[in-house]
Order: sequence, then structure tokens, then C-alpha cells
Amino acid sequence: MKTLYTAEALATGEGRDGHGRTSDGKVDVALSIPKEMGGAGTGTNPEQLFAVGYAACFHSALRLVARQDGADVSDSTVGSRVSLSSNDAGGFVLAVELEITLPNVDHGTAQALAEKAHQVCPYSNATRGNIDVVLTVTDD
Repeated sequence: MKTLYTAEALATGEGRDGHGRTSDGKVDVALSIPKEMGGAGTGTNPEQLFAVGYAACFHSALRLVARQDGADVSDSTVGSRVSLSSNDAGGFVLAVELEITLPNVDHGTAQALAEKAHQVCPYSNATRGNIDVVLTVTDD
């Protein structure tokens, strides 16, 4: 495999109540435990960062496969929901729902393109078999 890009980041402090920064300084965020988990909720959290990354990456893959198929990708969007849950072993697991909107193609085509993108997207490939990922194609 040929590496195309490597991102570097450092987390400091108390992890979820700390600070995160990329080596180039383009991402520099205060981290905090969400209010829903008993924290202050004043900063961002790993699940939010993962949600943004997955949505952006999947949207890029979706637009790639749609263009390859000659589909109209204008006004397309991908929303993501990343859920954190506890498991029976005392650990934690993630689950993802991606909401895909391709308003300029029919529902069947949009569903097929979403499935193709799920095979191309690096986040999908990294999480496949590890966490639940649900693709929901909307007709908006």
C-alpha cells in the first residue's frame, strides 16, 4: 500500500477533559465530557470529531462514486450520528448512522450509490465488522 497522507494529533490533560491538537495546528480544541455523561459539555468530544470526520469522508466517497456513474451529485449531503454505549464487558462501543441525501437521483440509485460509497470510504473500511453502521437514504 502507498500512504497518501498521515495526520498527526496529540491529546493532553485528562483525555475527554483535556485538549486536542493536530501537529499542523489546524485543529486545536478543548475537549470535555458531554453533559449527557455528567461532564461540563463546554468543549467538543471524540464522538463529535469522529462524526464530522466520518460524514466528510463518506460524502467525498459518495460524490466520487456518483460522478463515476454519471449521477447528479449537486446538493448532496451526508449527516452522521455517532453513539457511545457501554457494553457488557465494562467497556464502550460506538455505533454510527449515516443519513445520505442525493436529491437529484431516484431513491434506488441513491441507495446503490450509498452502498458503493460504503465500500470506498476509508472510515467505512476501518469500522466494518467492528461497529454497527447504518446507512439511511432520504428523499429530501
